[in-house]
Amino acid sequence: MLTPQYVKASIDGRIGRIRLNRPERYNALNRAMIREIVEAMERFDQDETVAVIVLNGEGKSFSAGADIEEMVDATPVSMELLDPFADWDRISRLHKPLIAAVHGFVLGGGFELALACDLIYATPETQFAFPEVGLGVMPGAGGTQRLTKRIGRTRALEWLWTGDRMPASEAQQLGIINRIVEADQLEAHVLTVAERIAAQPVMSVRLIKDAVDKAGNLSLQDGMDHERRNFYLLFGTNDQTEGMQAFVEKRQPTFKGN
Repeated sequence: MLTPQYVKASIDGRIGRIRLNRPERYNALNRAMIREIVEAMERFDQDETVAVIVLNGEGKSFSAGADIEEMVDATPVSMELLDPFADWDRISRLHKPLIAAVHGFVLGGGFELALACDLIYATPETQFAFPEVGLGVMPGAGGTQRLTKRIGRTRALEWLWTGDRMPASEAQQLGIINRIVEADQLEAHVLTVAERIAAQPVMSVRLIKDAVDKAGNLSLQDGMDHERRNFYLLFGTNDQTEGMQAFVEKRQPTFKGN
C-alpha cells in the first residue's frame, strides 16, 4: 500500500482520526485524495480497536471542493470510464459513526464529504455552499440527494440554483450541522462526543445507525419493522445482558463490544 499523500490517519484511543492534508489548496479534493480518505475510513471501519471515525481538515478550511483542474478537459465518455464517484459510494457502506469537524470553507465536494458523515460540528465562521452551478455543472457525489433529505426540496433548490454561501448559523437552523463550537474548542468538543459514543455498546451503535439510515428510504411501517428486527437482534449480544444486569444491580456497565 502506498504512503498517503493527501491525508493523515492516526488512532487516538478508540477514535480513528483522518485529517485532510492539502492545506496549500484549501484541501481541494482530487481523485487520489478521495481514494485515500475512503481507504482510511475503511481500514478504521474494519479495525476492532476503533469505535468512531473523526474527519477534519488541516489549514484554513475543511475543503474548498473538488480540484477543478482535474476535470476541466473531461468528456462524458472520460467521466464514464473513470467513474470518479465509485469511491464516494463506498462511504455509505461504512458501519461505524463518522463525525466531521469543519471550519473555513466547506464547498462543493467538501460539503458532500461532510454531508456523508453522520454528525457535523462547525466553527462560527464556517461557510457552506454548492457553487457547481456557476461552473456549468452540479453536485455529483450525493449533494443534491443528501441536502434535500436534510432540508427539503425548496430550500435545497434555492441553495443549489444560486450557489450562495450558507453561514454556520443558518446551517444549524436548517439541521445541516449538529452544533456550532468556537474554533479553539472544536477539536476537544468533537473528541469528547466521539469518546462518549465509543463508550457505548458497539452493536447498539451499529444497529442504531443502520435503522436511522433506513428511515430515510422506507415507509414508516417498513422502517418500524426494520427497527424492531434490529432491537430483537441486540438481545443476542453480551452487552445487552451486561447493560440490563448492571441497571438492575445499580452499577455502571462494562461493555466488551460483543
